[in-house]
Amino acid sequence: MWPKFVANKFLRKMLGSNNIVADFPNSTETMLDLEETSSTSSDQASLISSRKYITGDQGRHKIFVGSWNVGGVAPPDDLNMEDWLCKHTDPADIYVLGFQEVVPLSAGNIVLGLENSKICSRWNSLIREALNNSISKHVQEDKVGEFYKVHPLKNHSIASLDKSSNNFPHCFDCITSKQMVGIFITVWVRNDLLPYIQHPSVSCVGCGIMGCLGNKGSVSVRFCLHETSFCFVCSHLASGGKEGDEKNRNANATEILSRTRFSRGPLRNLPRKILDHDQVIWLGDFNYRIYLPDTTTRSLVQKKEWNMLLERDQLKAELMKGHVFQGWREGIIEFAPTYKYYQNSQVYYGCDQKRKGEKKRAPAWCDRIIWFGEGLKQKEYSRGESRLSDHRPVRAIFIAEIEVPSDSRRLGSSFTGRFRCLKDHLEECSNEKISCNVDRTSFYSE
Repeated sequence: MWPKFVANKFLRKMLGSNNIVADFPNSTETMLDLEETSSTSSDQASLISSRKYITGDQGRHKIFVGSWNVGGVAPPDDLNMEDWLCKHTDPADIYVLGFQEVVPLSAGNIVLGLENSKICSRWNSLIREALNNSISKHVQEDKVGEFYKVHPLKNHSIASLDKSSNNFPHCFDCITSKQMVGIFITVWVRNDLLPYIQHPSVSCVGCGIMGCLGNKGSVSVRFCLHETSFCFVCSHLASGGKEGDEKNRNANATEILSRTRFSRGPLRNLPRKILDHDQVIWLGDFNYRIYLPDTTTRSLVQKKEWNMLLERDQLKAELMKGHVFQGWREGIIEFAPTYKYYQNSQVYYGCDQKRKGEKKRAPAWCDRIIWFGEGLKQKEYSRGESRLSDHRPVRAIFIAEIEVPSDSRRLGSSFTGRFRCLKDHLEECSNEKISCNVDRTSFYSE
């Protein structure tokens, strides 16, 4: 066996690739380049320091955040995502979706830590179809050999930048998509906001086996919208239902907070650590359980006594004791525990009397969404009802107050010309099939 510190160094480096997949071809100027190429660094610093900020609806944006442990189950082609995403009721401006166990946590997947472009492309195609259902005729998915291909979006994606009518159906583009073993996060933005998105970056932290492998850990995404920095942390923390296992989860969270690092940006003034950002949302399978005997927990679940169960919820208890997530907030939980179900069933694991000899796992709110920072107001906290895996997906909707420069209209109009170039390039490529894992822009942090 290698010495532990050598293995840690090697394996952390292997999992530390910060390249991301987005909806912009390599040869085209992207949102990352727009502000950076429009002026020198000294001109930028002067512009930033002299900007005035405005309030009102222009400074508010709706953010949808969802988390789902899919249990290593590949999504079927007919999986209905719209119910979970609530797209048909009142669409958000930004969608941040985090998944855990997108691939089975086998020894090979954990040790090699290779990204599975096929499964991630499949999830992204389903998300694209759900978010852009009004224009889905422009998006097709083919199976060619063993790889899934996605055709580039055509005129509607860029043309909507010139539309001022609220009735015009905006489409959504992926600005960041990143996988580490079973953890996968993907961020989608309404395309008229693309000119104001800057500095997307990712940071991966593995804290599973040997304290470094990616079966547990996090993938974090950073970007700036106007002058407000956002950070989204998608994690899968240590499992286990025994007393004392919550300490392992606390340790994972502490590791993620201390080891996550982002690039400093072109002016070297961007936040590097999670808590340095203006607004932070943490989503994932936290794996915290309930401090009650199994039979008591199941009885209270059957009676829907959520308040009594939440009084013994491990995450809330650890928060109150100050052992983890100090200063973080969570919305009121008014839904049933999200774990653990029989697959394709509404029955909690261990409740089927016909299946004897099973290891019983009491229901728990393993899947959570919490937030940190000022300017975030949660409007909804609920769960979906898909039976694809042994977890139910959760979702939260936030209204984010952001700092908007008073000259944003001028900046937006100047960016439109640059995006017309992107439109022309996409039209040239419209007859070609672009693989989700190639011919996409990769951005690297320091």
